[in-house]
Amino acid sequence: MPALKPTHYTAEIVWLGAVMTEDREALMSPARDALDLTFEGVKGAFHAGLTRPSCSRVKSQYPRNTAIKNERQLSIVSQEELDQIAAQLGIDAIDPARVGATMVIKGIPDFTHVPPSSRLQAESGATVTVDMENRPCLFPAKSLEIVHPGKGKGFKPAAQDRRGVCAWVAAEGRVAIGDILTL
Repeated sequence: MPALKPTHYTAEIVWLGAVMTEDREALMSPARDALDLTFEGVKGAFHAGLTRPSCSRVKSQYPRNTAIKNERQLSIVSQEELDQIAAQLGIDAIDPARVGATMVIKGIPDFTHVPPSSRLQAESGATVTVDMENRPCLFPAKSLEIVHPGKGKGFKPAAQDRRGVCAWVAAEGRVAIGDILTL
């Protein structure tokens, strides 16, 4: 079994936000300059909390709405993969606020396939643990459809293997635009 060892891979935080609403149509994640990460995630965010009700992603393990550890506190995507999705959709760019992102990073190749249990650590000490790949879903597609009519339906296939990861806070701290994370 691999041990946790710092790698030479680093990424710059280029965007931060948090979904603060239950409106799954808009799925807006207002941009922020910095986020205070706590053991519950981002205070007030839709996905905050130490636990969460189980959903379709874990239906083979738990009946729906079973209280489980919240490993989906954050949604982290890479700028490179967002650019690939946009190109496949035939649009100039994807606003991370429309895909429910908490953090957009730049610099780690094939970021969506970073192994589960990997850590991303900021210079502040704030550390997040990657849970698993965040599979494409319909909520970002609906949100993108609002600003790119006729393109939203293509999101799921375009985002396959490019949707980023879900993560949870392993060590509390502040992260900000421009911070460097070490994998």
